[in-house]
Amino acid sequence: MYRALYRKWRPMTFDDVVSQPHITTTLKRQISEGKTAHAYLFTGSRGTGKTTCARIFAKAVNCRNPHDGRPCLECDICKAADNGTLNDIIEIDAASNTGVDDIRELRESTVYTPELARYKVYIIDEVHMLSNQAWGALLKIMEEPPEHVKFILATTEIHKVPLTIISRCQRFDFRRILPEDIKARLLYIAEQEKITLDDEAATAIARISDGAMRDALSILDQCMAVSDDITVSTVSAVSGTADRYALYDILDKIALGQSAEVLSDIDKLYASSKDMSRLCDELIFQLRNIMLLETSPENEKLLGCLPDELKKLQEIAGKLTLEKTLSLLDILQTTGDSMSTASSKRTALEMAVIRMCGVASKREASVSDSAVSELNKRISALEDEIEELKRSGVRPSSTVRPERPASQPPKPREPEQQPEPEQSQTPILFPQWDEVLERLTEVNPGCAGALRESRGIIYGNRLMIEVQSEFFLSLFKKPENAKSLRDVVKEITGNSYAIGARCVKKDPSSEPKEDKIAELMEKARREDIPFDID
Repeated sequence: MYRALYRKWRPMTFDDVVSQPHITTTLKRQISEGKTAHAYLFTGSRGTGKTTCARIFAKAVNCRNPHDGRPCLECDICKAADNGTLNDIIEIDAASNTGVDDIRELRESTVYTPELARYKVYIIDEVHMLSNQAWGALLKIMEEPPEHVKFILATTEIHKVPLTIISRCQRFDFRRILPEDIKARLLYIAEQEKITLDDEAATAIARISDGAMRDALSILDQCMAVSDDITVSTVSAVSGTADRYALYDILDKIALGQSAEVLSDIDKLYASSKDMSRLCDELIFQLRNIMLLETSPENEKLLGCLPDELKKLQEIAGKLTLEKTLSLLDILQTTGDSMSTASSKRTALEMAVIRMCGVASKREASVSDSAVSELNKRISALEDEIEELKRSGVRPSSTVRPERPASQPPKPREPEQQPEPEQSQTPILFPQWDEVLERLTEVNPGCAGALRESRGIIYGNRLMIEVQSEFFLSLFKKPENAKSLRDVVKEITGNSYAIGARCVKKDPSSEPKEDKIAELMEKARREDIPFDID
């Protein structure tokens, strides 16, 4: 009777296990030294060898003639274990035996000694599927098991296993099998099965299997049913994936923003029964390669592509920025996650590629280096002119000031809109005080906060600030605070004022009198409150 490849070529000893030397070496040493634990926890993604290693371990600890921790495969124990007739090795599928009664039955059976072997080994697969009550029953027996009992728990979802169980087990994390190891194993099996498997086809299967040897062997099994001469085209037809050149053509058109052409390509692939979820995964995989080329072009070993594919990937990467590549990846990742619940996977993918074409074709606003250089020269010339005017005692006209972007402070009003300080000798309320406070909040928040409910009064070329709290007076005596206020006033108005401050305890709603202002100015001078802070 025909046996599936993943069953026929299941490893029989630790030496046959691929890509898990950190686990097999430890287990062999424990067995050879007689220092095995009573409970183990094997965790990792599907098809990485968890159940296989559990069976080999159960066989090796009971083997009558072990060799350095390896089962001999010749004794009655090994043969019975391989045939599945050894009653002392009990495999339990927790996915179909989730209840507390199933675990209680297990507990009751542990009191009996083994029939032929040294240990009774319980292998509980998909252990994360147990119910809460079942976990409690299992914990009881795992705390103090009989000396002749060992447990091996296997799971793909370690986060669902209670910490009380994990703490009582030796944990081994199985890694995804390396693509090169899968490829080598596939080529070896193909040779033993007397079929032709070309190198590129083996690479394609290794990539599609995503680190799972069982998946790789299942795909190879399907390919063998189609032909004894397996090529990349055979793998593509069997697995429902697009030809690699079709993938690169799609990505190239996405990079150019050609949404109509991409939709046409997807329609052809859909008509040829290509799986849309698989196509999405393949596009993600190739975009990952492009992302790696853009960030680490010298590290080609990170790429999952053949040497002749590298040039094409580099061409596509040259049409995309890293920011756009990350955006495209994000769109595809979101689409891939939602495909399991989408009513139409094809429509979901079509919507995704339309968005991707829009992202790829969007032009980025930029300024050329020459334009930036020219702007810097103009700014430098204006600054030199302003400094020269300051030294000559002439206030620069506002017409030479360049416009500021919206993100910078507001442009001051024209000087002719302001009262000329040297001509106005009547006290008036400062009309732009709110603007000064708003700008001061950005420059000196502490000083601006102390000016809450304050107002400014202009008297000639002097600015008197009336505040409700004496706290500002102490701040105002510090040169850095006075200077920041002076600079903001000059920035908003274009004029330089001698600035003073006083505290008013009553409502300052009435207009100030000229003689009172003059008196306050003189008093402020005597109290050493700075006015002219130049």
